[in-house]
Amino acid sequence: MATPQKSITLPFLDRPAERLRPPLKWAGGKRWQVPHIALYWAPKRYRRLVEPFCGGLAVALGLVPEQSLLNDINPHLINFYRQLKSGFVSNLKPKNDKEYFYAKRREFNRLLSEGKSQTKEAAALFYYLNRTGFNGLCRFNQSGEFNVPFGRYKRIIYKDDFLEYVDVFAKWEFTSVHFQRLELHEFDFVYADPPYDVDFRQYSQGGFGWHEQEATALWLATHPGPVILVNQATKRIIDLYRDLNYDLKFLKAPRRISCNGDRTPAAEVLAIRNLA
Repeated sequence: MATPQKSITLPFLDRPAERLRPPLKWAGGKRWQVPHIALYWAPKRYRRLVEPFCGGLAVALGLVPEQSLLNDINPHLINFYRQLKSGFVSNLKPKNDKEYFYAKRREFNRLLSEGKSQTKEAAALFYYLNRTGFNGLCRFNQSGEFNVPFGRYKRIIYKDDFLEYVDVFAKWEFTSVHFQRLELHEFDFVYADPPYDVDFRQYSQGGFGWHEQEATALWLATHPGPVILVNQATKRIIDLYRDLNYDLKFLKAPRRISCNGDRTPAAEVLAIRNLA
C-alpha cells in the first residue's frame, strides 16, 4: 500500500485561504488526504467541487475551490457553516468546565426541541459543544438529542470571531439533504467521504448502514464527471467498488480516534472514476 505524502506544493492556493483551518474538531477528518486528492483536483480546479458528506470541511478548505456544493445530513453542522458564511461572531462565553458543559448541552437540546436549531444561538452552542465534548464527536440519540459527554481537555482554544471565512465561503453553497437528492452537474468534481464501513456510524439520527454504502457507490458510478470516493478498505467495500469498475488506490490513514486506544494506521481506499 502507498505511503501518504508528507507535503505537496499547491500553487493554485492563495495565501489567505491557505491559512484557513477547519473551524470544528471532527472525528475522522481528512486533512491528511488533501495532498493525494490535490493531484487529481489541480488539473480540474475550475470545476465545481461537490461533497455529499462534507463533515469538517478539511478537504474543501484544503483545495479551496471557487465554487462548491457542500452537503451533510447533519443540519446542525450546516447551520453552523451557513452562519459563518453570513458573518458570525459568537457571544457565548465558553468554559472548559464539566458542569457548564452539561448546562450548555441541555440548552442546545432545548433549542432543538423548540424548533430553533437553525439560529445563531444554536450555532454558537454547537461550536462550544464540539470544542469541549469528547474527541470532537457529533452524536445524537434516537430522540435527536446531542449526547456527547464532556471531553476533559486540559486546555482548549476557543474562537468567537469567524469573519475570516466569509470571503472563502462566498460562492460555496451549503445544504442538508439526503445525498441522492443532490443535483449533480455533468462536469462536477465529486469528492465523497461517507461514514466509513465500521461499527460506529451514528454521526446523525438514523445512522449509515450497508444499504447506504451500496447506494452511494451506485449513485456515483453513474456520474459522468470526476469522482473520488473514499472509505475504509474493508473486504466488502473493496469488492463493491471493484464490481462497479472504480479504479482503486490504497493509503495508510492516521487513526486518531479509536474506542480501544488503537492508533495503528488504518487502510483506506480511494475509489476513482473519470480521472484518467
